[in-house]
Amino acid sequence: MYSKEHLPELGEFLRECRAQLSPRTVGLPESGASRRVPGLRREEVAQLVGISTHSYARLEQGRAPVPRSVLAALVRVLHLDDDQRDHLFELAASGECEPRRRPAQKVHPQLRRILDELPTTPALVLGRHLDILAWNPLAAALLTDFDRIPERKRNYARLLFTDPAFRELYLDWRTNARTCVAHLRLEASRRPGDPGMAALVGELSVADADFRQWWAGRQMTGLRMGTKRLRHPLVGDLTLDWDSLTCTADPTQKLVISTADPGTPSHDGLLFLASWTADPHTPARDAAA
Repeated sequence: MYSKEHLPELGEFLRECRAQLSPRTVGLPESGASRRVPGLRREEVAQLVGISTHSYARLEQGRAPVPRSVLAALVRVLHLDDDQRDHLFELAASGECEPRRRPAQKVHPQLRRILDELPTTPALVLGRHLDILAWNPLAAALLTDFDRIPERKRNYARLLFTDPAFRELYLDWRTNARTCVAHLRLEASRRPGDPGMAALVGELSVADADFRQWWAGRQMTGLRMGTKRLRHPLVGDLTLDWDSLTCTADPTQKLVISTADPGTPSHDGLLFLASWTADPHTPARDAAA
């Protein structure tokens, strides 16, 4: 059974991409006459893609899926970057409707073992919806005591937008928060109709005006790696590079690690925190612990 729940979002994404272009950008002559709407007209996009205006209008109205033969042309005509292209392909992908209820996600055993082998590197395992499935002691010392948070509330996006202490850790909170929203948007496009995602987005939209604005804006940003700056109450300012590694056995789980260049104050700060939390009898924790 084909799922149609994502089609309105696909149509809105196409409209927003079209609005950001001008005739000059795509090689069309400009008449000089004022336009009623920003960007290209539907008929101009349809002409460049090679389909009828009626067919293209149905795509933007969320009334039809994007044919595979049209996807590559849309990427070219709308000048999509890599992240936007990936997002379009996720939204356009057909497939079986997923069950509306899923069992509670558990950290993959191999990722747990990796956490145990990273005593001087803060590391988390994030699952669907950015739920925090597991962490090592240094991640807890760096970010927050995850044990104090009820399991059903243990979610990175929720903490970033609703926990004042967690939020204040980030010197560049807005950058990290926008990246978080973009990540959630990609997750939502992969599993349209997911009730857990819908509940989380609804909760955060009510709780935080920035989240509400950024979610509505649908901006796509790079999500694979980056830099974050923290102000830790014990070790001061830290500049850390983060990267995420996808679990092959379960692609919905990602190991997120933070590192610093050796010899820098940030690296020394991590080593201090690691020594402060060092306990050979304290393994990595997970949501079921």
